[in-house]
Amino acid sequence: MSERAKAWTVLTMNTLAFTVCFAVWMMNGVLVTFLVDNKVFAFDKAEMGWLIGLPVLTGSLLRLPAGILTDRFGGRVVFTAVLLVSAVAAFLTSFANGFWGFAAGGLGFGIAGSSFAVGVAYTATWFPKEQQGTALGIFGMGNVGAALTSMTAPFVLQALTGKGAHVESWRALPRIFAAALLVTAVVFWLFTYTREGLPSASKSLAQRLEPLKVMRVWRFGLYYLLVFGGFVALAQWLIPYYVNAYSVSVSAAGVLAAAFSLPSGLFRAVGGWLSDRYGARRVMYWVLGGCCTCCVLLAVPRMDVFAPGEGIMAVSAGRVDEVTPRGIVVAGRTYPLAVRPDRTVDDRDVMVWPAWNSWHEPAVKPGEAVVRKQLLARGVTHVYFQANRNIFTGLALLLAMFMGIGMAAVYKYIPTYFPADVGVVGGLVGVIGGLGGFVFPIVFGTLVGASGIWTTCWILLFGLSVTCLVWMHRVVTGMMSDSLPRFSREMEQPAIAKEVEQLAREMEGLAKRLRRREPGDA
Repeated sequence: MSERAKAWTVLTMNTLAFTVCFAVWMMNGVLVTFLVDNKVFAFDKAEMGWLIGLPVLTGSLLRLPAGILTDRFGGRVVFTAVLLVSAVAAFLTSFANGFWGFAAGGLGFGIAGSSFAVGVAYTATWFPKEQQGTALGIFGMGNVGAALTSMTAPFVLQALTGKGAHVESWRALPRIFAAALLVTAVVFWLFTYTREGLPSASKSLAQRLEPLKVMRVWRFGLYYLLVFGGFVALAQWLIPYYVNAYSVSVSAAGVLAAAFSLPSGLFRAVGGWLSDRYGARRVMYWVLGGCCTCCVLLAVPRMDVFAPGEGIMAVSAGRVDEVTPRGIVVAGRTYPLAVRPDRTVDDRDVMVWPAWNSWHEPAVKPGEAVVRKQLLARGVTHVYFQANRNIFTGLALLLAMFMGIGMAAVYKYIPTYFPADVGVVGGLVGVIGGLGGFVFPIVFGTLVGASGIWTTCWILLFGLSVTCLVWMHRVVTGMMSDSLPRFSREMEQPAIAKEVEQLAREMEGLAKRLRRREPGDA
């Protein structure tokens, strides 16, 4: 088999294995929500946040050592080991009977999340620099594993438990995931290859960790904290978000959460191609700007306000003859009233802008004597707004697209700047991003518990998006003002790089022809 064929085979198997690992990694988001909803366990919001986040913690912290091991031993061995260990832990989770049992199981099968660092390093070694963005973007499509879990796991649980009639049958779900991991491990080992001659195979541990001293690595990590950590957290958090904010069932919430998760994985491949074509820096400008905009719109709070409106005053003195919902009669003069509508606007309406209704409420009684300019009826204005569920889902979908493109753009940077240290640098960046997936659900739950406002998660992500955008722009403007401004502008332009390479080849060819000429040639 040719090297090119081997490369694409490895990429295919990497993507498949990563998809399965990511699906298992997100299992607790659906499983814990189902068990609480069916009153199998009485976990509060804080405990739910911890159980959802603990697998993410393991997968995040182990990315750096997993990347180091991949640089040393190769992706085939390390990826297979990750699949097998995760399978055992997922199986043992089926025996959990309380918070600590789920916590231990989550910490165990959470190792599946470290597969990302393994796959990045393993994939990068098989592709040239100009194709690494696209290849890593395709590999990153394994993120759809989160969507598969969010979409299918609630229905699987409903089927396993007879729609809640036999809730103890939930234990079959982690065993199904364990079997999927085991089968994937066998297939992966049989259809992948060992890459010989790895550039960092002989490095010491100190040499492997040397790139971590570079500030650029940590800046990449902050970007990934937003686009990946935010994505992972929301992929899990949106299930309880929909249940509580929009009063939908767990199954429906899983489908809606999948609508968020699915495009992120698909657009990661698009992001890889865009990064190869236009440069990762330009793509990150698009991504961070889009994240800021989406988070602002998603953070718009619900408004349900009753405010004083324009009232009706008597134009002359007299006695009230009659008071009805449609009018007030004073000394034979009728004052028409605006009637309160039978149905005010609510979340069933497709709303883009706030809506309002106004009406009058009588302030006098029949037989009462009134004077000129006395208030006969009070004006009431009702202002209402809440993002319709469909509009909310559309905005979340757009945010997921930007995050997916951003994930690929960040990892386009790494093999470009650190070609011999993809495992360790990619591992650290993955750790930071994965820790976001762990910390954010806990922070989201804490903010909701403290404020009672579910939109606080979007406010937090907006602040992080602005921070990333400002930092990146300051770095770019600093590069533009140094002694090599033209280089800083053009170093990521593939077309210019190709022109330079072509010119170099032409000069080399000219030099060879000149060396072959005889001294007496004209």
